[in-house]
Amino acid sequence: MARLNRRGVMIGGVAVLAAAGAGVAHMVQSAASQEMTPQEAHEAAKDRRILLVDIRRPDEWQKTGVPEGGVPIDLRRDDFADAVQAARASNTQPVALICARGVRSRRMTLLLDEAGITPIIDVPEGMLGSLAGPGWLKGNLPVVTWNA
Repeated sequence: MARLNRRGVMIGGVAVLAAAGAGVAHMVQSAASQEMTPQEAHEAAKDRRILLVDIRRPDEWQKTGVPEGGVPIDLRRDDFADAVQAARASNTQPVALICARGVRSRRMTLLLDEAGITPIIDVPEGMLGSLAGPGWLKGNLPVVTWNA
């Protein structure tokens, strides 16, 4: 019986991507090719150059607040993509996603890309910080209190 370790899985995944051709690699790369720091996202949201969407849960918004200039839209909504599209100032306004630590925002950039909502920007530091950086809160960026 064959067993795969992490390296085997990674090598297998690379082989699958290579065999699938450049089209798949472009699709995977296209949604997350743009990133912003929290500071950049804050400035762009203030100027309405982007729609900043906080995709965390309501209990998370209640604990930390929502980024100033951001719109809270829970990623678990059945109509998440439609809600994001409805919040845009225009069909060309870039959408920036922020979550707690950048994991969910990365995943949701792919979902929105598949739904045809582009351009999409990831804020990988998130609200709480990640390997990408200290995050919105430690950057002392303003938040708005959110109450259910």
